[in-house]
Amino acid sequence: MSDDRRGIYLILLGMLFFSIQDVLVRQLSDYASLTQIMFIRGIVGGLILLFFLKLTKRSISFSSAYPLLAISRVLLFFTGFLCFYFALGKMELAEATSLFFVTPLFITILSKFIFKSQVGAYRICAIIAGFVGVLFIVKPNPDGFNKIALLPIFTAFTYSVSMMIAKYTREKDSVFQQMFHLYFGSAVLAFVAWLIIPLIEFESSQAKNLEFLIRDWSIYSSSVLLMLLGIAVIGSSGMLSLTSAYRVGSPPVIAPFEYIILIFAIGNGFFFFSEIPDIYSILGMLLIIGSGLFIFTREGTKKESVALKTSLRT
Repeated sequence: MSDDRRGIYLILLGMLFFSIQDVLVRQLSDYASLTQIMFIRGIVGGLILLFFLKLTKRSISFSSAYPLLAISRVLLFFTGFLCFYFALGKMELAEATSLFFVTPLFITILSKFIFKSQVGAYRICAIIAGFVGVLFIVKPNPDGFNKIALLPIFTAFTYSVSMMIAKYTREKDSVFQQMFHLYFGSAVLAFVAWLIIPLIEFESSQAKNLEFLIRDWSIYSSSVLLMLLGIAVIGSSGMLSLTSAYRVGSPPVIAPFEYIILIFAIGNGFFFFSEIPDIYSILGMLLIIGSGLFIFTREGTKKESVALKTSLRT
Protein backbone atom coordinates (compact mmCIF):
# COMPACT_ATOMS: atom_id res chain seq x y z
CA MET A 1 0.00 0.00 0.00
CA SER A 2 1.37 3.43 -0.94
CA ASP A 3 2.07 6.10 1.69
CA ASP A 4 -0.56 8.41 0.21
CA ARG A 5 -3.22 5.69 0.34
CA ARG A 6 -2.37 4.96 3.97
CA GLY A 7 -2.58 8.69 4.65
CA ILE A 8 -6.03 8.85 3.04
CA TYR A 9 -7.30 5.96 5.16
CA LEU A 10 -5.98 7.64 8.30
CA ILE A 11 -7.62 10.93 7.27
CA LEU A 12 -10.99 9.20 6.83
CA LEU A 13 -10.61 7.48 10.20
CA GLY A 14 -9.68 10.76 11.88
CA MET A 15 -12.66 12.57 10.39
CA LEU A 16 -14.96 9.77 11.59
CA PHE A 17 -13.57 10.21 15.11
CA PHE A 18 -14.07 13.98 15.00
CA SER A 19 -17.63 13.66 13.70
CA ILE A 20 -18.48 11.40 16.65
CA GLN A 21 -16.79 13.86 19.02
CA ASP A 22 -18.92 16.72 17.67
CA VAL A 23 -22.13 14.74 18.26
CA LEU A 24 -21.09 14.07 21.87
CA VAL A 25 -20.27 17.75 22.45
CA ARG A 26 -23.67 18.70 21.06
CA GLN A 27 -25.44 16.18 23.30
CA LEU A 28 -23.58 17.39 26.38
CA SER A 29 -24.49 21.04 25.78
CA ASP A 30 -27.52 20.61 28.07
CA TYR A 31 -25.79 18.63 30.80
CA ALA A 32 -22.12 19.61 31.20
CA SER A 33 -19.91 22.68 31.20
CA LEU A 34 -17.87 23.55 28.13
CA THR A 35 -14.83 24.38 30.26
CA GLN A 36 -15.26 20.99 31.93
CA ILE A 37 -15.20 19.31 28.52
CA MET A 38 -12.06 21.24 27.52
CA PHE A 39 -10.34 20.38 30.81
CA ILE A 40 -11.02 16.64 30.63
CA ARG A 41 -10.21 16.58 26.91
CA GLY A 42 -6.86 18.25 27.59
CA ILE A 43 -5.84 16.02 30.50
CA VAL A 44 -6.95 12.72 28.98
CA GLY A 45 -5.62 13.70 25.56
CA GLY A 46 -2.22 14.52 27.02
CA LEU A 47 -2.10 11.19 28.86
CA ILE A 48 -3.06 9.29 25.71
CA LEU A 49 -0.31 11.10 23.82
CA LEU A 50 2.19 10.13 26.53
CA PHE A 51 1.10 6.49 26.24
CA PHE A 52 1.37 6.64 22.44
CA LEU A 53 4.92 8.05 22.58
CA LYS A 54 5.95 5.45 25.13
CA LEU A 55 4.42 2.66 23.04
CA THR A 56 6.16 3.83 19.86
CA LYS A 57 9.41 4.57 21.74
CA ARG A 58 9.51 8.22 20.69
CA SER A 59 11.17 10.92 22.77
CA ILE A 60 9.00 12.91 25.18
CA SER A 61 9.57 16.62 25.62
CA PHE A 62 7.34 19.35 27.08
CA SER A 63 9.70 22.26 26.42
CA SER A 64 9.66 24.73 23.55
CA ALA A 65 12.36 26.65 21.73
CA TYR A 66 9.77 29.42 21.26
CA PRO A 67 7.95 29.75 24.60
CA LEU A 68 6.08 32.97 23.76
CA LEU A 69 4.88 31.61 20.44
CA ALA A 70 3.90 28.33 22.10
CA ILE A 71 1.81 30.21 24.66
CA SER A 72 0.23 32.29 21.90
CA ARG A 73 -0.69 29.15 19.98
CA VAL A 74 -2.27 27.59 23.07
CA LEU A 75 -4.35 30.73 23.67
CA LEU A 76 -5.50 30.75 20.04
CA PHE A 77 -6.35 27.06 20.14
CA PHE A 78 -8.26 27.32 23.41
CA THR A 79 -10.31 30.41 22.56
CA GLY A 80 -10.96 29.24 19.02
CA PHE A 81 -12.24 25.79 19.88
CA LEU A 82 -14.11 27.06 22.91
CA CYS A 83 -16.06 29.15 20.39
CA PHE A 84 -16.49 26.24 17.99
CA TYR A 85 -17.79 23.83 20.62
CA PHE A 86 -20.14 26.52 21.93
CA ALA A 87 -21.46 26.98 18.39
CA LEU A 88 -22.04 23.22 18.10
CA GLY A 89 -24.55 23.54 20.94
CA LYS A 90 -26.43 26.33 19.14
CA MET A 91 -26.17 25.57 15.40
CA GLU A 92 -26.83 22.74 13.03
CA LEU A 93 -23.84 20.36 12.89
CA ALA A 94 -23.37 20.64 9.13
CA GLU A 95 -23.48 24.44 9.13
CA ALA A 96 -20.99 24.83 12.00
CA THR A 97 -18.64 22.27 10.44
CA SER A 98 -18.77 23.83 6.97
CA LEU A 99 -18.09 27.33 8.32
CA PHE A 100 -14.94 26.04 10.01
CA PHE A 101 -13.72 24.83 6.62
CA VAL A 102 -12.99 28.37 5.48
CA THR A 103 -9.65 27.63 7.17
CA PRO A 104 -7.81 27.03 3.84
CA LEU A 105 -8.97 30.45 2.69
CA PHE A 106 -7.57 32.14 5.80
CA ILE A 107 -4.34 30.12 5.56
CA THR A 108 -3.89 31.21 1.95
CA ILE A 109 -4.46 34.88 2.85
CA LEU A 110 -2.14 34.75 5.87
CA SER A 111 0.54 32.92 3.89
CA LYS A 112 0.53 35.80 1.42
CA PHE A 113 1.25 38.40 4.10
CA ILE A 114 3.40 36.37 6.52
CA PHE A 115 5.42 34.05 4.27
CA LYS A 116 5.10 36.11 1.07
CA SER A 117 3.56 33.16 -0.81
CA GLN A 118 2.27 34.02 -4.25
CA VAL A 119 -1.52 34.08 -4.54
CA GLY A 120 -2.64 34.32 -8.14
CA ALA A 121 -5.93 35.38 -9.69
CA TYR A 122 -7.39 31.85 -9.61
CA ARG A 123 -6.86 31.48 -5.88
CA ILE A 124 -8.23 34.96 -5.25
CA CYS A 125 -11.39 33.91 -7.10
CA ALA A 126 -11.52 30.74 -4.97
CA ILE A 127 -11.25 32.81 -1.79
CA ILE A 128 -14.07 35.08 -2.93
CA ALA A 129 -16.25 32.07 -3.82
CA GLY A 130 -15.58 30.54 -0.41
CA PHE A 131 -16.68 33.66 1.44
CA VAL A 132 -19.77 33.92 -0.75
CA GLY A 133 -20.52 30.41 0.48
CA VAL A 134 -20.20 31.70 4.05
CA LEU A 135 -22.84 34.34 3.29
CA PHE A 136 -25.22 31.68 2.01
CA ILE A 137 -24.90 29.79 5.29
CA VAL A 138 -24.95 32.79 7.63
CA LYS A 139 -27.81 34.43 5.69
CA PRO A 140 -27.36 38.03 6.92
CA ASN A 141 -30.51 40.10 6.61
CA PRO A 142 -31.77 43.50 7.84
CA ASP A 143 -34.17 41.90 10.34
CA GLY A 144 -31.52 40.10 12.33
CA PHE A 145 -28.12 38.43 12.31
CA ASN A 146 -27.13 35.12 13.83
CA LYS A 147 -23.99 36.10 15.72
CA ILE A 148 -23.39 32.48 16.71
CA ALA A 149 -22.54 31.76 13.08
CA LEU A 150 -19.47 33.98 13.44
CA LEU A 151 -17.95 31.65 16.05
CA PRO A 152 -16.87 28.83 13.69
CA ILE A 153 -15.44 31.48 11.35
CA PHE A 154 -13.50 32.97 14.28
CA THR A 155 -12.27 29.45 15.08
CA ALA A 156 -11.09 29.05 11.49
CA PHE A 157 -9.16 32.32 11.74
CA THR A 158 -7.51 31.53 15.10
CA TYR A 159 -6.67 28.05 13.86
CA SER A 160 -5.10 29.48 10.71
CA VAL A 161 -2.92 31.83 12.75
CA SER A 162 -1.90 28.95 15.02
CA MET A 163 -0.88 26.97 11.92
CA MET A 164 1.31 29.86 10.83
CA ILE A 165 3.00 29.64 14.22
CA ALA A 166 3.31 25.86 13.89
CA LYS A 167 5.01 26.28 10.52
CA TYR A 168 7.43 28.85 11.90
CA THR A 169 8.38 26.75 14.95
CA ARG A 170 8.38 23.25 13.42
CA GLU A 171 12.15 23.17 12.85
CA LYS A 172 12.84 23.11 16.62
CA ASP A 173 9.50 22.08 18.16
CA SER A 174 8.29 18.65 17.05
CA VAL A 175 4.63 18.03 16.27
CA PHE A 176 4.35 16.00 19.47
CA GLN A 177 5.78 18.84 21.56
CA GLN A 178 3.20 21.15 19.98
CA MET A 179 0.44 18.67 20.79
CA PHE A 180 1.54 18.53 24.42
CA HIS A 181 1.39 22.31 24.60
CA LEU A 182 -2.15 22.31 23.18
CA TYR A 183 -3.50 19.56 25.40
CA PHE A 184 -2.09 20.57 28.74
CA GLY A 185 -2.27 24.29 27.99
CA SER A 186 -5.97 23.95 27.21
CA ALA A 187 -6.53 22.06 30.45
CA VAL A 188 -4.85 24.83 32.43
CA LEU A 189 -6.84 27.57 30.69
CA ALA A 190 -10.09 25.65 31.18
CA PHE A 191 -9.38 25.34 34.89
CA VAL A 192 -8.58 29.06 35.14
CA ALA A 193 -11.80 29.90 33.28
CA TRP A 194 -13.76 27.71 35.71
CA LEU A 195 -12.30 29.71 38.61
CA ILE A 196 -12.98 33.11 37.01
CA ILE A 197 -16.45 32.63 35.50
CA PRO A 198 -18.31 32.51 38.87
CA LEU A 199 -16.86 35.94 39.70
CA ILE A 200 -18.63 37.50 36.69
CA GLU A 201 -22.21 38.68 37.03
CA PHE A 202 -24.52 37.93 34.12
CA GLU A 203 -28.05 39.13 33.44
CA SER A 204 -30.65 36.38 33.54
CA SER A 205 -31.09 36.41 29.75
CA GLN A 206 -27.32 36.29 29.22
CA ALA A 207 -26.92 33.50 31.76
CA LYS A 208 -29.50 31.40 29.93
CA ASN A 209 -27.84 31.91 26.54
CA LEU A 210 -24.37 31.21 27.97
CA GLU A 211 -25.39 28.29 30.17
CA PHE A 212 -23.23 25.81 28.24
CA LEU A 213 -20.19 27.98 28.96
CA ILE A 214 -20.84 29.17 32.55
CA ARG A 215 -22.49 26.02 33.98
CA ASP A 216 -20.63 24.70 37.03
CA TRP A 217 -18.69 21.47 36.74
CA SER A 218 -20.74 18.45 37.75
CA ILE A 219 -21.57 14.95 36.56
CA TYR A 220 -25.26 14.17 36.64
CA SER A 221 -25.05 10.53 35.66
CA SER A 222 -22.73 7.76 34.53
CA SER A 223 -23.77 8.41 30.91
CA VAL A 224 -22.54 12.02 31.18
CA LEU A 225 -19.22 10.78 32.57
CA LEU A 226 -18.89 8.27 29.74
CA MET A 227 -19.59 10.97 27.15
CA LEU A 228 -17.02 13.30 28.75
CA LEU A 229 -14.39 10.58 28.63
CA GLY A 230 -15.55 9.59 25.15
CA ILE A 231 -14.95 13.11 23.83
CA ALA A 232 -11.41 13.05 25.22
CA VAL A 233 -10.54 9.57 23.96
CA ILE A 234 -12.24 9.87 20.56
CA GLY A 235 -10.90 13.40 19.96
CA SER A 236 -7.37 12.30 20.85
CA SER A 237 -7.68 9.25 18.60
CA GLY A 238 -8.72 11.55 15.78
CA MET A 239 -5.75 13.82 16.38
CA LEU A 240 -3.30 10.91 16.40
CA SER A 241 -4.87 9.54 13.21
CA LEU A 242 -4.45 12.86 11.43
CA THR A 243 -0.94 13.41 12.76
CA SER A 244 0.04 9.97 11.47
CA ALA A 245 -1.67 10.68 8.14
CA TYR A 246 0.35 13.84 7.52
CA ARG A 247 3.56 12.10 8.55
CA VAL A 248 3.17 9.40 5.87
CA GLY A 249 1.17 11.11 3.11
CA SER A 250 1.57 14.15 0.89
CA PRO A 251 -0.57 17.03 2.28
CA PRO A 252 -1.90 18.28 -1.09
CA VAL A 253 -2.97 14.72 -1.93
CA ILE A 254 -4.60 13.67 1.35
CA ALA A 255 -5.87 16.98 2.81
CA PRO A 256 -8.95 17.25 0.51
CA PHE A 257 -10.29 14.04 2.05
CA GLU A 258 -10.89 15.93 5.29
CA TYR A 259 -14.05 17.28 3.65
CA ILE A 260 -15.65 13.87 4.22
CA ILE A 261 -16.52 15.18 7.69
CA LEU A 262 -19.17 17.41 6.09
CA ILE A 263 -20.97 14.29 4.87
CA PHE A 264 -20.66 12.79 8.35
CA ALA A 265 -21.98 16.04 9.85
CA ILE A 266 -25.03 16.10 7.56
CA GLY A 267 -25.78 12.45 8.34
CA ASN A 268 -25.28 12.87 12.09
CA GLY A 269 -27.35 16.04 12.13
CA PHE A 270 -30.22 14.20 10.43
CA PHE A 271 -30.13 10.96 12.43
CA PHE A 272 -29.38 12.40 15.88
CA PHE A 273 -30.99 15.85 15.77
CA SER A 274 -33.44 15.74 12.82
CA GLU A 275 -31.56 18.56 11.06
CA ILE A 276 -31.91 19.08 7.33
CA PRO A 277 -29.87 21.96 5.79
CA ASP A 278 -31.86 24.27 3.54
CA ILE A 279 -30.97 24.89 -0.09
CA TYR A 280 -28.96 28.03 0.72
CA SER A 281 -26.84 26.21 3.31
CA ILE A 282 -26.19 23.35 0.88
CA LEU A 283 -25.15 25.82 -1.82
CA GLY A 284 -22.87 27.57 0.69
CA MET A 285 -21.30 24.26 1.68
CA LEU A 286 -20.64 23.40 -1.96
CA LEU A 287 -18.98 26.78 -2.56
CA ILE A 288 -16.77 26.39 0.53
CA ILE A 289 -15.84 22.82 -0.39
CA GLY A 290 -15.17 23.79 -4.00
CA SER A 291 -12.96 26.73 -3.08
CA GLY A 292 -11.02 24.68 -0.55
CA LEU A 293 -10.49 21.79 -2.96
CA PHE A 294 -9.35 24.20 -5.65
CA ILE A 295 -6.78 25.73 -3.31
CA PHE A 296 -5.50 22.28 -2.31
CA THR A 297 -5.27 21.33 -6.00
CA ARG A 298 -3.29 24.46 -6.76
CA GLU A 299 -0.94 23.68 -3.87
CA GLY A 300 -0.38 20.20 -5.29
CA THR A 301 0.40 21.67 -8.70
CA LYS A 302 2.74 24.35 -7.43
CA LYS A 303 4.39 22.13 -4.76
CA GLU A 304 3.98 24.80 -2.10
CA SER A 305 3.28 24.23 1.57
CA VAL A 306 0.22 26.24 2.45
CA ALA A 307 -1.32 22.99 3.72
CA LEU A 308 1.35 23.27 6.45
CA LYS A 309 1.59 19.48 6.72
CA THR A 310 -1.09 19.49 9.38
CA SER A 311 -4.78 18.86 9.74
CA LEU A 312 -7.68 21.26 9.44
CA ARG A 313 -9.10 19.81 12.64
CA THR A 314 -7.52 19.12 16.02
